Amino acid sequence: MSQVGIVLKETYRRQVKAWSFLILVVSPFIFILISFGVGYLASSVGQDNDKVAIVTNDAALRHELQQDKDTVTTKYASSRQATKAVKDEKIKGYLKIEQKNERLTAAYHGVKHLTQDEKKVFLQVLSKKQQVLNIQKAKLTEEQVGLLAVQPQLEQKVKVSKEDQEAVKTISFMLLIFVMYFILITYTSATAQEIASEKGTKIMEIIFSSMPAQKYFYGKIGGMFCVIATQILIYIFGGGLIYSLAPRLEVSREIFNNNKELVDKVIANLGSLSLVYVILGVILFTVLAALCGALVVRPEDATKATQPALYIVMIGFFGALAFGQDPTNIVVKILSFIPFLSSFFMPIRIIDGSAGISQVVISLLILVISTFGLTAYVGKIYSGLILQTDDIGLFKSFKRGIRIK
Repeated sequence: MSQVGIVLKETYRRQVKAWSFLILVVSPFIFILISFGVGYLASSVGQDNDKVAIVTNDAALRHELQQDKDTVTTKYASSRQATKAVKDEKIKGYLKIEQKNERLTAAYHGVKHLTQDEKKVFLQVLSKKQQVLNIQKAKLTEEQVGLLAVQPQLEQKVKVSKEDQEAVKTISFMLLIFVMYFILITYTSATAQEIASEKGTKIMEIIFSSMPAQKYFYGKIGGMFCVIATQILIYIFGGGLIYSLAPRLEVSREIFNNNKELVDKVIANLGSLSLVYVILGVILFTVLAALCGALVVRPEDATKATQPALYIVMIGFFGALAFGQDPTNIVVKILSFIPFLSSFFMPIRIIDGSAGISQVVISLLILVISTFGLTAYVGKIYSGLILQTDDIGLFKSFKRGIRIK
């Protein structure tokens, strides 16, 4: 294994074995599970006393009406039993169905109104049954029955409204910048702490005598990025699992099916070129955080040293929130070409479709050059920075590190 690979592996192993990483990865899924659990319990409370009892002598009709066992029950055989159940608050009402002179009559008695869905289901089943009775009474031939069974055709050609398109764009860029902000806030401090913990130690002198400081730095950055990538991949896998389970779970089936088209479009936006900006932005900020960590003397000062990087993150995040609804704003256009900030602002324009191909290419080239340029530069002066032990301030430490390189 190469020297860079060894450093990368050790950095990665040390970070992922920490309890903080496990908590960081698991906490969103715990939150989602708790949310689903609370929603399920809330929907289950009073579920039994929200049922409608079916009272009829027609066993076939009773069976057909009981297809949805969450809202319908058939355990009450008579109106008297059903009335008592309503008084005891075991059910919200009952539907009594009778057949007189080849005609069905249904009467609902209860303390709560039937929902629109319940009315629709009951009427569909009763209409179907009544049609069978009508055919039998009219003594129609098979051909006549076939003619009566002809149904009109309805085609839907839906054009997505502007409001729906705006909702997709808003949700997409909000998710993107929130995820990026969360990752940067977390790993900016973690990277600085990782670098600062080795500051001025004898072991670093020994390591740098056996391998170039530049390669050691690349291994450190690579290890931290692999940790971030691992967390993102776990979230993607977890999101895919939720996406596949949501239409199968009772607590989320209806909501998911009603919004599936919107969810699919949001996922498509998240998987576009915007993701490249997020990845490059994370690498760029990780390198900047490493530089900040290398400038301090004591590990406990690492958090303080990362403040410049955190300020840039907050400017990008809150600026994107402020201008996210107006991607054509001149401020958004300018900031989408500035390294560090372009990772927040160009995805807004890409999702909105207001950035031309040439603009995206130019912005991406600037970001790529800045990312690799800063990485190479910090790697070049890393030895001079990390071996300093004098507490002379961040700026003076940086100037001295440049001279020592």
